[in-house]
Amino acid sequence: MRTRKGSARRQAKRRLFQRAEGYVGGRRRLYRTAKETLYRAGKFAYRDRRRKRRDFRRLWIIRLNAAARMHDLRYSQLIDGLNKANIELDRKILSDMAIHDPAGFAVVVAAAKSALGIS
Repeated sequence: MRTRKGSARRQAKRRLFQRAEGYVGGRRRLYRTAKETLYRAGKFAYRDRRRKRRDFRRLWIIRLNAAARMHDLRYSQLIDGLNKANIELDRKILSDMAIHDPAGFAVVVAAAKSALGIS
């Protein structure tokens, strides 16, 4: 007697439809459409997990540029001064400091300026 996929296929479909919960219309109810939608969603999720890192770095740089210009520096000058002063704070921490601790950020900027020889 030949074997059929019976329960295995039913379980696979059930898992797929559980992942498609929250979708609208045929994207949730029709097997082929749900499968295509999940495949596409997976591709976007994979791509955007990598994209997220780039997007946040861009955001931190924009914030740092704005904060540095309030202290009469450009972003590139700030980073160069920090490197010359051997201050190893990353952009995420510096951006957070600029928002939540302006006094501390001013001290860091002063150190960067003195390393560059700017008064």
